[in-house]
Amino acid sequence: MSQDLWLQNYDAACRLAQEIAENIHERNRQQRTGGNPAKLNMTLRASLQKLKQNIAQLKETLNRASAQRRIMQAEADRRQNLVDDLATRETRLNASFKGDITEAEPSRSSLMTGGNGSGPAVNPWLVSESEETRGLDFGEIKNQQQQIIEVQDAGLDALAAVISRQKQMGQEIGNELEEQNEIIDDLAHLVDKTDSRIKNETHRVKLLDTKSASCGMLVVIVLLLIAIIVVAVWQT
Repeated sequence: MSQDLWLQNYDAACRLAQEIAENIHERNRQQRTGGNPAKLNMTLRASLQKLKQNIAQLKETLNRASAQRRIMQAEADRRQNLVDDLATRETRLNASFKGDITEAEPSRSSLMTGGNGSGPAVNPWLVSESEETRGLDFGEIKNQQQQIIEVQDAGLDALAAVISRQKQMGQEIGNELEEQNEIIDDLAHLVDKTDSRIKNETHRVKLLDTKSASCGMLVVIVLLLIAIIVVAVWQT
């Protein structure tokens, strides 16, 4: 797996800050020896501007990754500490370049470590360093980051599998609902046909009842006529 792009940009910013510190030391040496540091001053101005832009880009990228939850919160906090330390060093380098520090000519060791020249200096890059990375060299930190990213990737793969399964279940439920809707439509059509047939049969029954009543009356009339004829014949 390739190194995280954010870490690559952070490494580049660290190297740029180291280069700026060395150039400031060289500029100060030339000033002490009567040299002409004009070219170095131009280079330093451009480098400091670039470092400032790189730090701003690192902050923006980190905030976006944290908001979109592409990295874990603990990793986001650790990277924020790294960016804050880098910004602090950028401020110190600017002050050293402009001469706005108490020492007229800060030593190279003070620029590199932030010390005051007496006793062991404290490296400003390690300010607020987390317990997870304390005592590790840069290669070990990168390996640790790779492991964290791999764990995150594994978690994302598992989440993707769950989402895929849920999607498949949703499609199966949708297909089942479509089948049920088709069955309901068939039942509704069958009910409509049955209702129509019932209405037709009811109408036919009513017609038969009417015809039956008419036939009954006709039989009565015929019988009465026969009776009248018989009585008339008998009287004659």
